Amino acid sequence: MASQVLQRQSFKPGAKIFKEGDLGNMAYVVQEGEVEIVKVIDGVEQVLGTVGQGGIFGEMALIDAKPRMAAARAARGTTIICVSQQMFDDKLKKSDPFIRGLLNILADNVRSLSNK
Repeated sequence: MASQVLQRQSFKPGAKIFKEGDLGNMAYVVQEGEVEIVKVIDGVEQVLGTVGQGGIFGEMALIDAKPRMAAARAARGTTIICVSQQMFDDKLKKSDPFIRGLLNILADNVRSLSNK
């Protein structure tokens, strides 16, 4: 990532970063601010958690190429660093095959738990 120019985006409080069900080609690192991860469960919007400075979100879609499991929105004024699919893949190719396999297993487990 160091050799590539990192794209940054800023969001006002309440602004959607992505919607549940969107196809994802980016993961994000919170540079400043806070992001809420939100899911509609039984017709009611619920905040599943928050991601603060230095935290990563949206990575699941890069791991398994499935639609977003939840939405993300800025909880307050927020700046994020975008990690493209290509950047992610480049990093993953350099990792140990065991780690790549483990990452896929963990992603499958998280997705299966969220469908219950």
